[in-house]
Amino acid sequence: MANASLQRRALAQRARDALLDLWIPGSFDRTGFLRHARQFAPEDLEVDLAGRVCLVTGAASGLGLAAARALAVRGADVRLLVRSPERARDAFEDIRAASGRAPTIEPVDMADLDSVRNCARRLAESPVDVLIHNAGLLPDQRLLSPQGHEVTFATHVLGPFLLTASLIPNLLRSADARVIWVSSGGAYARRLSLDDIAWERRPYDGVLAYAQTKRAQIVLSAMFARRLHGTRVAVNAMHPGWAATPGVRTSLPRFWERMAARLRTPEQGADTIVWLAASPAAAGHTGAFWFDRRQRPAHLLPTTRESAAQRRALWDRCCALTGVQEDRLTAAIQAARDMTTGEAP
Repeated sequence: MANASLQRRALAQRARDALLDLWIPGSFDRTGFLRHARQFAPEDLEVDLAGRVCLVTGAASGLGLAAARALAVRGADVRLLVRSPERARDAFEDIRAASGRAPTIEPVDMADLDSVRNCARRLAESPVDVLIHNAGLLPDQRLLSPQGHEVTFATHVLGPFLLTASLIPNLLRSADARVIWVSSGGAYARRLSLDDIAWERRPYDGVLAYAQTKRAQIVLSAMFARRLHGTRVAVNAMHPGWAATPGVRTSLPRFWERMAARLRTPEQGADTIVWLAASPAAAGHTGAFWFDRRQRPAHLLPTTRESAAQRRALWDRCCALTGVQEDRLTAAIQAARDMTTGEAP
């Protein structure tokens, strides 16, 4: 009888949670995290990451800093990929104090393709076990990258695409490589669109540009996962919910004023990033979209679904704008796949 009662209570709790998750504010905010965290297995992150090299873009503050700190505390060799090394000094000291380990600061502007290429060249001989695409921005006016691309698209899409493609050889040398794209719940409201990605024919809308590029990140994550299937590289996307970060405070001041008391801490927002990067429980999962350590649908509305042709058009556009040669990328992946399948058990 006691077991039956416990099972009924558990079922009732799951039903309540499912209903609350239909209400986005009650799922994306701090209370949503605390509810979801009741289902977390504490041992999932009781891991030793000694010898693991983890790259985190946008690691000077917010989610990137929280993720980098958590990985360093668990023994990882953390590289902070940041636009301004000077602004990353506080993050450096924070991580060193928390972990006893000094991270490496690697300068890179993810909107500047030349900067991304230079960063990849400097890392060419380095092992890479984890690559976290976290760098982001939400400008209130149309800005251009050094190569003339709209800066939100350049930072969230072109830069990460180029860095991932450039570091494929490094990732393929890892026994358990993981690539994580930090997207946003805002992507749920938008479908993939390549129409006027430079915002030349319409008034600039920073929030819309942000959401559209976050949708593109989810699509690219799945496409890299498919291309890397059969290798030891897993690629996933996630969204952190609504977290209290410097970027939210400066870019969305009215949202901050209304929601500040309910926002997740950066550590809560970064929890699934760390879980995907570090946990044995996440091993073997690839090509999925995650929120609070659970796989979630990439679409909540049928109107946001993209076609295979649209996905291919995004990939081709990224190759064209970054100079990535797909045939070389495919050959490198196939060679690693052949090597993996040819190994003795």
